[in-house]
Amino acid sequence: MRIEHIAMYVNDLYSARDFFVKYFGAVSNNVYYNVKTGFRSFFLSFDDGTRIEIMNKPEVKDIKKELNQTGYIHIAFSVESKEKVNTITERLKADGYEVISEPRTTGDGYYESCVIGLEGNQIEITV
Repeated sequence: MRIEHIAMYVNDLYSARDFFVKYFGAVSNNVYYNVKTGFRSFFLSFDDGTRIEIMNKPEVKDIKKELNQTGYIHIAFSVESKEKVNTITERLKADGYEVISEPRTTGDGYYESCVIGLEGNQIEITV
């Protein structure tokens, strides 16, 4: 068994797509649009076959995200090296995203950072 894809609603579909393309090398398909419901989506593919579906429709509520809450809390990207963790983290920081955990080796042995990325969602960058 494998996870086929992960999906998330976003407010700004095109900015969300551009975020994943710019920082994590996603490749996007063409936008899907359902005229009857106003639903739009993109599938974003990564080089290992992982996919994220980003979606938007008019009636979706934008609920404030908390750092410590139940439910899905972050997306983690493995970027091959400590240097890439550092570089991507610095790039996000320079572009105005909040780094909530600077690159470091965690107690369980991961080298990672965590950034508040698009629309307040946590993005973990790890080796």
